[in-house]
Amino acid sequence: MFDFISDYDDPSLWGAFWMTVKLTFFSGIGSLVWGTLLAAMRVSPVPLMRGFGTAYVNIVRNIPLTVIIVFTSLGLADIFRITLGAGNDVKVMSFRLAILGFIVYTAAFVCEAIRSGINTVPLGQAEAARAIGLNFSQTLRLIVLPQAFRSVIGPLANVLIALTKNTTVAAAIGVAEAAYLMKTMIENEAQTLLIGAVFAFGFVVLTLPTGLFLGWLSKRLAVKR
Repeated sequence: MFDFISDYDDPSLWGAFWMTVKLTFFSGIGSLVWGTLLAAMRVSPVPLMRGFGTAYVNIVRNIPLTVIIVFTSLGLADIFRITLGAGNDVKVMSFRLAILGFIVYTAAFVCEAIRSGINTVPLGQAEAARAIGLNFSQTLRLIVLPQAFRSVIGPLANVLIALTKNTTVAAAIGVAEAAYLMKTMIENEAQTLLIGAVFAFGFVVLTLPTGLFLGWLSKRLAVKR
């Protein structure tokens, strides 16, 4: 019954899920960094930075992810010849461009999650930090963000799980992740329901432990107020 799996043995079946993991990992790291910077902009006392952060989040969140991913391929690569150092290696270029697209999109949601955490930090702590001579960046880095991150582990876990599922969009530009392989297998095999069930189970295996672990971590590190 499962003979079709052996026909797509590593690096096809297992390699596809490994590609999904790599897309999630690198996109998650990049989104966390860029999203944190955007959150800092959104609470910045500088109007220009605050306006940029607000405009970025509101615009990007309302653009379909597929449009962003396709633009990174057709727009950046084909029109502007931006290959992110991949040269003529199409597979590597598509992988890197997909990560860039995921970072651009997911960072907007990371930003809002972190900003909600910043809003939970009592205003008096920031005022006390300024009273002892700390500037805005020092206050944010040393006082506010450490508490904000502890209070938004749960929401960030949801963003990470959504990112894992969103990696299926990378198939639109030829990245050989799980959804891309599933489409190929369905086209070549007659066991559509079984193939779909196998890939659905694979994504459950990827996302469920992550959600459970980060949910436990959120309770463990919750800020007591």
